This record gives sequence, structure tokens and C-alpha cells, in this order.
Amino acid sequence: MRDTVRMTEQRPPAALTIAGSDSGGAAGLQADLRTFLTCGVHGLVAVTAVTVQNTLGVHARSDIEADIVAGQIEAVTSDMGAQAAKTGMLARGETITSVRRACEKAGIGRAAAIPFVVDPVAASMHGHPLFDAEGLAALREELLPMATVLTPNLDEVRLLTGKAVTDRDSMRAAAAALHAMGPEYVLVKGGHLEDDPECVDLLYDGLTYTELRGPRFDTRHTHGAGDAMAAALTAGLARGMAVPQAVRYAKWYVSNAVRHSYPMGAEVGPVSAFWRLAPESGPEGEGPIAGREPGH
Repeated sequence: MRDTVRMTEQRPPAALTIAGSDSGGAAGLQADLRTFLTCGVHGLVAVTAVTVQNTLGVHARSDIEADIVAGQIEAVTSDMGAQAAKTGMLARGETITSVRRACEKAGIGRAAAIPFVVDPVAASMHGHPLFDAEGLAALREELLPMATVLTPNLDEVRLLTGKAVTDRDSMRAAAAALHAMGPEYVLVKGGHLEDDPECVDLLYDGLTYTELRGPRFDTRHTHGAGDAMAAALTAGLARGMAVPQAVRYAKWYVSNAVRHSYPMGAEVGPVSAFWRLAPESGPEGEGPIAGREPGH
């Protein structure tokens, strides 16, 4: 019991997600927060938008005012501090400009003390666009040069570069094109390359291409996989890992999350964080399931 108390008194590393809310709980800031928690990191939040969605689609969306988004970033970083930060859905150019300014003020970015993962969430898994034209231009010009790691999926690669990725060679060409836009590292997520028998993600630092290979699981329940990978990467950075180590950690995390994904709703279900949870009964029968109440 004394060891448990000491653990709870220690300050964990903190990571900030700047993202939209998913009412279905599969993606967005909900996916980020549960990933942070199960990776041993305290989650801080700047909410950018509230979506009305379920497994059937995104039915409505309300964007948060840009100054409120920036205010959330300043409030949590100035008081609680963050060891890493990531973006999710930002949508509007005005919001992106406010996020850039707030992150610069907080010391977040590739040239600053706090590493910055830019996950360029541009469309929902149902194909609903989450960026307007102004937002896409602002993303390219303002956030990509600030990114420690840029983490696009293949649809986002096409939107950012105009290049369609159809195989591992074109994945390399796309990574090089994205790196030229300013991020320190590019991690191209290859889960949508369904003709490849493996699930291969590609890390590029401007000099070296590193393939991260994993099994391709026979499941359609992959909602939130990209968010979970970017969040696990952010958690790794918050814990002090170097980028290549944090990327491998994220690959390990998301592979298990997809492996243990589950059905929820009428269509595509979420990837799982449950596989990271401790059993409810511990050694010597501790815990409520074994009949012992906490503290007794």
C-alpha cells in the first residue's frame, strides 16, 4: 500500500492535445486522452470543435472560437506545464493561426523546448472534410514548419502534397515532399495501403527512411487508430523518449490497440485501450472483485 501511495504522489509527465471532440468516443480528444492515460501521461486539453457523430457519420459540428482555443493552451501550459503537445482537428485558418501563436508563446515546437506532433486531421473516416481551403493553406504554411513530427495518413498525404500513395516507393516520395515543407520528422501512416500484406509506417528525417512493419489484422474496427498512434507518440516524447524510440513505442501501442479492437454501433468500431488496463484483482486477492474493499 505504501508503494501505491508514493506512486500517486509523484507528478507524471503531461501532454497536451489540441483537438476536436468525438461524441462517439472513438477518435479525437477522447482517443488522445485515453491513450495518454494508458501510456502513463497526464492529459491536458484545448478543445477546438464539438462534433455530433456516431459510427454512421458526422452529423453536425460547432467550432470553438479561436481565442478560446488559444486561451486553453495558455491556461494549462502556464500553470501545469507540458512535456509534449499534439494537434488533431483544427479545421479553420483562424484557429490554426491562434494555435501557432499560442504554441510559440508556450515554447511548443521543433525549435522550442516542448516537442510538437502535428496530426493533420483533414477528413473524418466517413469522408466528411474537416478543413476548409483557408485551413489547409494555414496548416501547410504555419504548422508544418513547427512540427517535430508530422503524422499524416495516406488521404492526408494526398491533400497536403497532391501525391497519391499506392505502394512503399510512392510512400517514400510523399515523405520526402512533406519533409520539404518544414517538419523535423515525417511519419507516414500506411494503414490505408490495404494491398500491402503488412501494415507499414514510414519515418523520414531528411536523410534516412525507416520502415516500421507490423501485422495487418483482419478487422474493420479501426476507428481512432491514427489518433491513437499520434497520441502514443506524443506520450512517448512527453516521457523523454527520442523521436525514433517514441515512434516505435507508438507502433507497438497502436498495433495492440487494433488487434484488440471491438464492435460498437452499427458500423466501424474503435481501437481499444483496454488491453493496457491492469486486472482488477491483484496478488493475494487484493481488489473489490476478490471481496476486499479498497482501504480494508
